[in-house]
Amino acid sequence: MDFHQQIRQRLFAVEQAMRVLSIWQAQPPARDAFDSVEPFCIDTMRPEQWLQWILLPRMHALLDQRAPLPRRFVIAPYFEEALPQATELLTLLQQLDAALNIDLPPESPPAGAN
Repeated sequence: MDFHQQIRQRLFAVEQAMRVLSIWQAQPPARDAFDSVEPFCIDTMRPEQWLQWILLPRMHALLDQRAPLPRRFVIAPYFEEALPQATELLTLLQQLDAALNIDLPPESPPAGAN
C-alpha cells in the first residue's frame, strides 16, 4: 500500500470514529461558517464540524489529485483540548499527524546540478 492509500485509510478511520461518537452531521454548517479566516474556523464552527466539512474533504481532494500533502501537519493538540473525551478519535488524529510528519529522504538534485 502506498503512502497516499495509507493516508486515505486514516481519513476513513477518522470519519468512522466520528460516526461512532455520533458527531458526524448529515447537514453542513451555515454557508457563512465557511468564510472564517481563523484557524480551524474556530469562530464559526465547532471542532468536529471543521474536521468533517473542511479538513476531510480537502485532504481527500488532495489525494484524488495526487497533489502534495501537507508536511507540517499538527491538528491533534487542538482536538485534545476541544474533544478530550473522544479518545479513539484523538488516537487516530495523532496517528494522522505522525504519518504526515514523517521524514522523507531529501530529493535528488536535478541532473547536472553541482
